[in-house]
Amino acid sequence: MSDLTSNTPMEQSAAPKRNAQKTEFMVYFAVIFVATLPLACLTWALAAFKSRSFTDKGPMARAWTQARIITPMIFSR
Repeated sequence: MSDLTSNTPMEQSAAPKRNAQKTEFMVYFAVIFVATLPLACLTWALAAFKSRSFTDKGPMARAWTQARIITPMIFSR
């Protein structure tokens, strides 16, 4: 009879991979957030100037939204 318990996958090995993926996702998110911030500031300023109102989403919220849209697109492949 053969011993089948010697090559069973360990559940603990999934945790470091998940943490590594989460860290990589957060790094990409931060880079994309910083990259979209200048354009978000520009579009917010133009929209505020055009409507003469500052009640729309601010530049940080706009950049955050763009990063939330773009980053999962990179990781879905």
